[in-house]
Amino acid sequence: MGLFSRFKRAFKSNINDMISRAENPEKMLNQLIVEMNEQLIELKKTVASAIADEKKIERQLIQNKEQADEWERKAMLAVNAGKEDLAKEALLRKQEYGGLAGQYQTQFEAQHGSVEQLKSSLRQIQQKIEEAQRKKNLLIARAKRAEAQKRIQQTMGNVADISAFDVFDRMAEKVEQIEAEAEALKELSEPKKDSLEQQFEALEGSEASADLLLEQLKVKMKRLENKS
Repeated sequence: MGLFSRFKRAFKSNINDMISRAENPEKMLNQLIVEMNEQLIELKKTVASAIADEKKIERQLIQNKEQADEWERKAMLAVNAGKEDLAKEALLRKQEYGGLAGQYQTQFEAQHGSVEQLKSSLRQIQQKIEEAQRKKNLLIARAKRAEAQKRIQQTMGNVADISAFDVFDRMAEKVEQIEAEAEALKELSEPKKDSLEQQFEALEGSEASADLLLEQLKVKMKRLENKS
């Protein structure tokens, strides 16, 4: 399985749940970055293990090649010594180690190709994580702006739903009604005089005023006589 597939599978099981219950986008994005880096560490261990296997196969390949070369050298030494039977035995050993070296060569080439693919995938994942880290702050800012707009729209919607201005108008009418009722109660609580009492009060007031005017006139006429 490729590194990308493993990387995606690591998040597939819980990413939808994280998004659905995410009340704080900033917290969720930070957590995602943390989990990405944790997965990256595990993937690096996988690549490191594959590289170690490649190195091990390479060592086995070199050792078998060296053994094949050594037995060929011994076969030449036996031929020079006139010991052909011994040379044949050495050549059989050379053939054996040469065959093993060929097998290790095939394994090494396959492992080397796999390691190179893993390295390439790992670099791509690292780049994507770095890109995610760069985008994180931008996404957080966008999320905060969207949340602010959402709260404003909700507030406006609530004002429209409860008809707040209508409530104020109704309260003003209620206050006016209370004031009118208070004035009515005040008027009802004051004692009223009957019409006869009111007529005598007016008459008494008129007579008192006439007496005063008469006295003032007498005083004025007396001053005029004194002057003459």
